Amino acid sequence: MPQNADDANGLPYYKPVGRECEVFEHAYKNRLPLLLKGPTGSGKSRFVEYMSAKMKLPMITVSCHDETSAVDLLGRYLVKGSETTWQDGPMTRACRTGAVLYLDEIAEARPDTIVALHSLTDHRRILYLDRHDEEIAAPPTFMLIASFNPGYQKGWKELKASTRQRFVSIEFQYPSEAVESEIVRAESNLDLSQVKLLVQLAGRIRNLAELGLAETVSTRLLVSTAKLMADGLPARLACDVGIVQPLTDDAETGAAVRDVVALVF
Repeated sequence: MPQNADDANGLPYYKPVGRECEVFEHAYKNRLPLLLKGPTGSGKSRFVEYMSAKMKLPMITVSCHDETSAVDLLGRYLVKGSETTWQDGPMTRACRTGAVLYLDEIAEARPDTIVALHSLTDHRRILYLDRHDEEIAAPPTFMLIASFNPGYQKGWKELKASTRQRFVSIEFQYPSEAVESEIVRAESNLDLSQVKLLVQLAGRIRNLAELGLAETVSTRLLVSTAKLMADGLPARLACDVGIVQPLTDDAETGAAVRDVVALVF
């Protein structure tokens, strides 16, 4: 059974928490690049998937990491038998086809990757392929979207101000208890009373700064845990494998988080 109108229309589930959908549409209309900033699991990637599907735009996603280079995005020459052929990278394919290019966790990529984006993020909207001696003008339907977590390993993996100012930016945070409960319920079909307890648990853990967690409980973790509970796994066990263990490998910290779980369930 479809859970909502978006499901009925074949769209990924997404619950707006502000005016982010409106901003997306205006940025797309004005051919402006978009930067999504916020903590892990706060809905950034789902938002892009939802808006791309809603607006019937093809989408190419790149999950960036510390080995992601400009060559990986632009393309390279490959030797096939006795011939050398050029193979487009995902950024080049998106420019040629007029797709949405989503660079997830862009701050993780190497600096040369960021530099390669600059000509696409200003009035030129041109991609320069130096190795292929080619310039590609991005068609009107092309849109560049990037995301990053500004709180992750702060001071090491930050975007330069000169790069950030090339984008229109939307800040994502974890939603209110009511909205988060609605999201978790829609994604998992878990009983609402249990969903509310999960969301309360997340709130308690997020407010315990003394735990020293590198990342806190994301909405994504809550959905995974709720699915396990809806399938019959006992609540405390589901919370252990779905929340506690993904958050920490430290025995003392894990024990402290389990104590919080025991207070709620």
